[in-house]
Formats: sequence, C-alpha cells, structure tokens
Amino acid sequence: MSNSGEMAKDLKHTHSEYESEIKYLTERLLLMTGRVEQMIADSIKSLLDRDKNLAKKVIDADRKVDVDEIEIDEHCIIMLAKRQPMASDLRYICLAMKVVTSLERVADLATNICERSLELSDLPQLKPYDDIPRMGRLVEEMLGEVISAMMERDAEKAVKVIEVDDQIDELYHQTMRELFALMRNDENVIDQGIRIQNVAKYVERMGDNVTNIAEHVVYMVKGKDIRHQVDEEIKLPD
Repeated sequence: MSNSGEMAKDLKHTHSEYESEIKYLTERLLLMTGRVEQMIADSIKSLLDRDKNLAKKVIDADRKVDVDEIEIDEHCIIMLAKRQPMASDLRYICLAMKVVTSLERVADLATNICERSLELSDLPQLKPYDDIPRMGRLVEEMLGEVISAMMERDAEKAVKVIEVDDQIDELYHQTMRELFALMRNDENVIDQGIRIQNVAKYVERMGDNVTNIAEHVVYMVKGKDIRHQVDEEIKLPD
C-alpha cells in the first residue's frame, strides 16, 4: 500500500475513534442528567411524603453523580489533549465540563433537601407544601429543556429556559414571605420554618445552576456571553 493510502486509512481510523469519543461523551452527559433529574423529583417527594427511605436513597445516589463528574471531566481532558478539537467541537467539549459541574451542584442541593427532609419528618408539618413542589417541577422541566437545547444547538430554546427561572424566583419569594409571617406569629414554629426556608433556597439555587448551563449553551451556539445581564431582554445575534 502506498504511503498516501496508509495515511488515508489512518485518518479514517482516527476520525472514527474521535466520533466514538464524542458519542460516548454525549451518552454519559445524558445518563448523568437523567440521574440528577430523578434526584430532584425524589428529593421533593421525600419531603412531601415524609419518606425517610427515599431521602436516604437520594443521598446515596449523590456518590454516583460525583463519579459521573470525575469520569466525564477526565474524558473531556483526554479529548482536548489528544484530539485538539477546533470550533464547535471545542466549544461542545468545554461546555460539557461546565455542565457536569452544574449538574453535580444540583445533585448536592437535592442531597441538602433530603437532609432537611429527614429532620422535618420528625417535626409537625408547619404548612402544606404548595410552592416548593411547583418550583421543583419547573427545575426538572428547565433541566430537560436545557440539555435538549445543548444537543440541538438551539440558543433560542436555551433563552426560554433562562426566562423560566423568573417563575422560580417568584415562588421562592412568596414562600419566604409566608414563612416569615408564620414565624413572627408563633416562635414555636421557627425551627420548622428555618428548615423549610432552607429547602426553598436549595430549589431556587437549582434553578440558578440550570440557568448557568443555559447561558453557556447560548455562548456555544452564538459565541455571545449573556451572563450578568440584568433587567434587559436577551437579544441573540443572527
């Protein structure tokens, strides 16, 4: 075989390996996302149902997410070193490293919710949990949509995810107002009130982390950094 033929064969083999590595990265991201989505749902359910076993299950699941983060990061670093990707692939791999960090933080927050859930399960229920489950469902929807936006390279979809975070903030502030009123009227409920406040804050921070992913997706697709834009409509370049 001629040298040019051998080179072509080597290039084809290398390209095939590279495509497999990108595919593996995507599959691992989707699996990690699914794990975190389940943790969000189960953490809220453990609170509503006062289910200690479910809370402990979520806490145990956090270790698997930690492993996901480490292994995906290592895969990305190896790809950057070996393949030296350019343009869109480079942005995708760098985004993946940011996404796994945010996903790991969301998993940590789900764990925090379950720790408070275990404490609250031994206390009288202070009030019906209305807004916190709504916040949790919104976070789940945001996470699903933002990963879809990442896979589809859809900046507009990512912007819509960012806009949903305002609804979570509104529900969070409403929950805070209600809890402050209850605690002012009865100092005996302060212990429960503070724990429920913590839960609401954890869910609100989940929304912030998903918003961070959406902002990075916009940058990957459009090359525009929209972080730290305050009180202004997000305008995407053509």
